[in-house]
Amino acid sequence: MKNSGQMKEKNVGLLAWALVFLVVAIVAAVFGFRGIASASAAIARVLFFIFIIVFVVLLLLGLLGGNSPV
Repeated sequence: MKNSGQMKEKNVGLLAWALVFLVVAIVAAVFGFRGIASASAAIARVLFFIFIIVFVVLLLLGLLGGNSPV
């Protein structure tokens, strides 16, 4: 078993995946692959909206919850 300090995990966020699929959609559209472009754009759109929903929920929880550090 490896030590947790030795293991390096690359943490890619939801917004980064949305941007990856957006770039794939743009490249596919440039080369004329309409099916791949529309599918990638749809995935990017869904991931972006999930990111926005999670962001708003966490923002509201942060604003409404707990004591301020001041």
